[in-house]
Amino acid sequence: MSIPPPPGPQGPWPPGQYPQGQYFQGQYPHGPYQQQPLPPGGAWGQPYGAYPRQPPVSGLAVAAFVLGLLCCVPAIGLVLGLIALTRIRKRGERGKGLAVAGSVLSSVGLALWAVTLSTGAVGDFWDGLREAARGEGTAYALEKGQCFTTPSGSLRGVTYDVERVRCKEEHDGEVFASFDLPGGAFPGDEEITRSADERCYALQDTYAMDRWALPTDVDVYYLTPTSESWRTGDREITCLFGNADEQATLTGSLRNDGTGLDPDQHTYLVGEGFLNRAMDGIPAAEAVEDDLAGYRFWAGRVSEALAQETSTLRGHGWSADAEEPVADLVRDLEAAREEWRLASEAADADTYYEHLDKAYGLIESDSTVTARKALALDTTPPVYEEDGGGGGETPGMEV
Repeated sequence: MSIPPPPGPQGPWPPGQYPQGQYFQGQYPHGPYQQQPLPPGGAWGQPYGAYPRQPPVSGLAVAAFVLGLLCCVPAIGLVLGLIALTRIRKRGERGKGLAVAGSVLSSVGLALWAVTLSTGAVGDFWDGLREAARGEGTAYALEKGQCFTTPSGSLRGVTYDVERVRCKEEHDGEVFASFDLPGGAFPGDEEITRSADERCYALQDTYAMDRWALPTDVDVYYLTPTSESWRTGDREITCLFGNADEQATLTGSLRNDGTGLDPDQHTYLVGEGFLNRAMDGIPAAEAVEDDLAGYRFWAGRVSEALAQETSTLRGHGWSADAEEPVADLVRDLEAAREEWRLASEAADADTYYEHLDKAYGLIESDSTVTARKALALDTTPPVYEEDGGGGGETPGMEV
């Protein structure tokens, strides 16, 4: 969205064009000038003539003085002042004092501009304008952990106005992360969408660490810059949770991070996060036969993630209630890791499917539920996609 320029004086005016004031026009207030008769005896020392006219005031000198006072375009004021001095000498015009004053004031203005640019004050000024546009009730003002509704009730299309509400009330979206895109020319809607889709899915675990606790009707959305707001310096992408059904709303916060977890729960979810992110990388092809190489590579990534998870779980000192259930889980995960490794080396699709079925069975074994129950975590398993897809295109809004 574009931000209009700040209100201010409608100047300076181009050289020679100035606001027309209210001037007295017409005859002199004391009546027309009347020629006085000559004194008796004839003319005085020389013939009677018209009163000599004064030379005009240089318009350039006036312009230089005005621009020098305004300090908004000091370079122009200095140039006009120097030109005015030259013309005054050649034409005998008045206004030398105005030209000199304008030149001096413009020189001071140039010095102030140089200091301002060197200290970054101009950037701070425009940042201040953008921050003013990010006032309460706008999409720009949303922060991590806040919930909101939109006028249309939808998380698609273009929006600017939002209404913040408490997360325990019905709401359309809940912000879980944000990040800035690099500067430069506007990359295009397609590239921005790709970046938002990639980063927002990766960042969801930092806010909602336990994917088992996420409702099945929750999806990832995002707010992205438009080409208009990009020109004002908008680079922020805001990631949020919303209902997969656009006609439905959410109730209650989905936040589930280190701020509300005990050390055992947090360590477990950190380890499980390695597996979750690897599972997100499933190839887009719907069948292994369509992309055996891609599925083999993915299986290798999952095997590596399981190695990281088991290392994390083995390295933590668990409470008495969780120690044995977690140890049983680690054994199943290590067996699953081997099946994923064998799948990554499969020579054909049939062999791949054979190891894939065993690997999924070990990941979704009862030991996972038992360990989660001992840790007081959600025990409803999420549904993994086995036929490709990897999250697909995430809906988003532009701001």
